[in-house]
Amino acid sequence: MARLKVLYGFHAVTARMRHDASTVEEVYYDATRKDRRMTEFLHAAKEAGVRLIAADETRLWGLAHTERHQGVVARAGDMPLAQNLAELLDGINGSPLILVLDGVTDPHNLGACLRVADAAGAHAVIAPRDRAVGLNATAAKVASGAADTVPYITVTNLARALRELKDAGVWVVGTAGEATKSLYDTELDGPVALVMGAEGEGMRRLTRDTCDVVMQIPMAGTVESLNVSVASGVCLFEAVRQRSVKK
Repeated sequence: MARLKVLYGFHAVTARMRHDASTVEEVYYDATRKDRRMTEFLHAAKEAGVRLIAADETRLWGLAHTERHQGVVARAGDMPLAQNLAELLDGINGSPLILVLDGVTDPHNLGACLRVADAAGAHAVIAPRDRAVGLNATAAKVASGAADTVPYITVTNLARALRELKDAGVWVVGTAGEATKSLYDTELDGPVALVMGAEGEGMRRLTRDTCDVVMQIPMAGTVESLNVSVASGVCLFEAVRQRSVKK
């Protein structure tokens, strides 16, 4: 039997029920909460046919391992998303738009990146299996449902995965603060994978060497860098803008 993952918080659990309630094994909820938000949530869960289990704070904390569960914790199976690079490329209709994260270890940053990738219509987020955060409950909560709609694909060798993307006709574009080429002077209206490095360290050398081109986001203020999720949003939506202009 497949291992169940833990989701917590109203947004993450509601989004999973909305996308595929059949994958939700059971939902534990704080029976002492009688407010409107909990009442509406329980009504939606019953309508979706989800098994509900009243639980106390100790049980909820034991499942979520955080106090930020909002009184709602679910155990759910995986969504039927692409599990590897081959499945991803085979299943994309149209021009690929992919976000690649190199060395992002904070689950809050991963969750925010998944959320912005979903908003931009990206087909997937790709990351190395090592030196990167996994898709845990914290990341899923921050993603506010995007973890169920955007495939998060981990690869053993990121440079090799980037070469596979290039072989499939995808333009691999890296980002670095010291790059001379600007985001706004870079063509992003075709099949593209945008590569973001970790804050501070940036992309690893081998990752950078594998990119077709490296660009930077013009910075007019005094800060030296942006949060990786903010930078991802800026770059992804510039690609979206260019695609809309091309159409």
